Amino acid sequence: METYQPSRTAFRVALRRAVHQMIDHPTVLDDPLAIKILGPRGPAELDAEIAKSTSSFSRSLRAFVAVRSRYAEDELAKAVARGVKQYVVLGAGLDTFSYRNIFADAGLRVFEVDHPATQAWKRHLLEEANIQVPSESTFVAVDFERQQLPDALESAGFHPDESAFFSWLGVTPYLTESAFKNTLAFIVAIQPQTGVVFDYAVARSSLNFLERMALDALSTRVAAAGEPFQLFFEPNKLSELLSQFGFRRIEDLDSEQINTRYFAQRADGLRVKGGLGRLVSAHT
Repeated sequence: METYQPSRTAFRVALRRAVHQMIDHPTVLDDPLAIKILGPRGPAELDAEIAKSTSSFSRSLRAFVAVRSRYAEDELAKAVARGVKQYVVLGAGLDTFSYRNIFADAGLRVFEVDHPATQAWKRHLLEEANIQVPSESTFVAVDFERQQLPDALESAGFHPDESAFFSWLGVTPYLTESAFKNTLAFIVAIQPQTGVVFDYAVARSSLNFLERMALDALSTRVAAAGEPFQLFFEPNKLSELLSQFGFRRIEDLDSEQINTRYFAQRADGLRVKGGLGRLVSAHT
């Protein structure tokens, strides 16, 4: 993304979450703030997005955007049940969990981490929409490629010697390999237990011809927005890497597994198609 501009892809992701609330029934992700947070641009952008929402590509991408947030929140619920009280949302964008935190009474504190420009833009939208920021929520402005995440989090009140759970959605494809590994190293070092959910882009070598065409189309879109994809993984090699870092419980879901868990027996055809992206949950 551009240094002094909010993320363009963050708005597109939020738009798809909002459309999911409007036209997909039942919803996979129940987010009553998804439409409200879009701000003044929302109505016109929603109309345009809904107009193309029935295309196979649009429906699949919307399904993936919705389900990755649902998966992260499902895994967070398990973490809270184990006693985790710190939740870090890396690359928060316009994610709204912090303002509908169903685990606030359990003492869950939420740290929203994002680029300073994107975070300032989000805070403006929250104010415009009259969405209250609860006391359990903390904004942490950090540039993943230029600043140290541990320092920024600790300055915001995060305790690295206490259990934590991380979500890292829609971020890893835009990172360098070194930034990805540095973040993993920080997460795995947190004791006594830690976990993370993230999605990743699958390497071309693991895709078929049609999937490569779809990847090219999506890559062109994000590059045109000034936020090109950089990082891809072969699933087996990523699993090996996570094990090397010290993660012991690893789940890596492909589209078929995602559909079986979250989209089975739907009448509207909403499902994830192809193998471009996968979901990972990893715990120490």
